[in-house]
Amino acid sequence: MAKPPPAEEDSAALRRRLRRSLAAVAAGGATGDVFDEAASALEALREAELGTGGRKGCGGEGRRPAVVEEGEKEVVTVPPHFLCPISSRIMSDPVIVASGQTYDRRFIEEWFSAGNRLCPQTHQALLDTTLIPNHLVRSMILQWCTENRFNLPPVESQEENNVTNSDQKTFDEIFTKITSSPKSTEMRQAIKDLRLITKQNSDFRAVLEERPDSISRMIFARSTPGLQNDPQVLEDMVTIILNFSLHDSNKKVIGDDPEAIPFLIWALKSGDMGSRGNSAAAIFTLSALDSNKEKIGELGAMGPLVDLLADGNIIAKKDAASAIFNLCLLHENKSRATKNGIVDVAMRAIDDQLLVDGSLAILALLSSNHEVVEMITKFDGTACMLRAIRESECSRSKENAVVVLFAICMFNRLKLKEVEADEKINSSLALLAQTGTSRARRKAVGILEKMKRSMHNRHMSC
Repeated sequence: MAKPPPAEEDSAALRRRLRRSLAAVAAGGATGDVFDEAASALEALREAELGTGGRKGCGGEGRRPAVVEEGEKEVVTVPPHFLCPISSRIMSDPVIVASGQTYDRRFIEEWFSAGNRLCPQTHQALLDTTLIPNHLVRSMILQWCTENRFNLPPVESQEENNVTNSDQKTFDEIFTKITSSPKSTEMRQAIKDLRLITKQNSDFRAVLEERPDSISRMIFARSTPGLQNDPQVLEDMVTIILNFSLHDSNKKVIGDDPEAIPFLIWALKSGDMGSRGNSAAAIFTLSALDSNKEKIGELGAMGPLVDLLADGNIIAKKDAASAIFNLCLLHENKSRATKNGIVDVAMRAIDDQLLVDGSLAILALLSSNHEVVEMITKFDGTACMLRAIRESECSRSKENAVVVLFAICMFNRLKLKEVEADEKINSSLALLAQTGTSRARRKAVGILEKMKRSMHNRHMSC
C-alpha cells in the first residue's frame, strides 16, 4: 500500500483549498457546496496538523473538553471541537478566519478589536479579518445540543445595517426596471444586474430590510410575456433570493414573504439544474431559523429536495443534502423526509460512493426512529455501516456510521451476529472505541458490550 504524502505537503494543499473557498465566500453569493468545501478542507487540515492526539491551543496547550451542568441535570462533556479556542466555551456563532481556524464570533471580534492581527492558535499574520460563518460546525453543535438537552446561548446579532443612500438609490433604479419597464429585454438585464450586485456587495443586501415586499414584487414581474418561460430569468431570480438570504437579518424577511418560499420550492421542482441547485442552497440558508424550518417543511420542500439529492449533479446534491440535514433538525421534518424516500436515496448514494459524508449525517440524524432503522436494515445497512467505519477517512462519518449501526443493533438484535462476524475479521469497532470521536467511542463500546453479553448468553444456553 502506498504511503500517504507527508503532513507538510498535505497541509499546503489543504491551505490552498481553504483559501480558494474562503475567497469565494468573501466575494459573496457562495452556494452551499462552497461552504461544504471550506468546512471539509478545514476539518482535513485540522486532522493533518493536529492529528488525533490533541489540539493546539493558545500558547501551545491542548484544549480539554468542557464540562457543563444545567440545573439538576446530568453533567455533560462538550466535545473539544465545539469549544472556542479563546474562551474554552461552547460556540454559539462559529466563524472561520483567514488562517482556517474556527472561533466564536464574539471572542474573535474582541481579539481583533484589541488590535491583534495574528491568529490566536496558529500565530499566522492575518491580512484579512473577514469572518465566514461556519454553518457546518454550527449545525453539528445544534444537533449535539438537541441530543444532550443542552441549551445553547442565543446568538447575538452582530450584523450592522451598512446600507448607504447610494445603495438605496441603486436598488430603486434597478428594481423600477424589473417591475415597471415596458421592455422585457430591459427587465431581463435589470434582473441580471441585481443578481450581480447582490453577489458582489454584501452590504447592499441589507437594502431588503427596508423594502420587505421586494421579493414578492420581483416574483410577480416574472409573469411578464417574454420572461415567464425563460429558464435564465428563473435561475437569476432564485439566485437573487439566495444572495439576499446570506444577510442574517434577511432570513426572517424572506421567510415572512408569502411568495418567497413557495417560489423556491416551485423552482426546485420545475427549474433546470442551476435553478434547482440554487433553490436548495437558498433553502439551506433560510433554514438557519427554526420558524423557517417549519414553513419550508409544511410547504412541501422535502420531496423535491430528496429528488434533487437523487438525480442532481454533485454540486446540487451537496446543497440538497445540506438543506435536508438542516431541516431535519426540526422533529416534524424527520417524518417528512422519511415519507419522501430519503432512506432509499441516502443508502444508494453511499453504495455509489457519492456524497457519503452527507448521506451518513442524515441517516444518523434519523436513526432514533424504529421505522427508519428497519428501512436501513432492508438496504443491507449493517454491512454498509461497517464498511463506512472501516473505509471512511472522515472521523465525523465514522461517528455517524457507528451511530446508525448502534441503532440497528438496538432495534434488531439478530444483526449482532453479523457485526460479531465482521469484528472478528476486521476489529473495526475495537479500533473506533480507542481512536474515534467521543460519541463514536461511546457507541462502539456500547455495541461491543452488547456483543459480549450476547456471546455470554449463547454460551450459558449451551
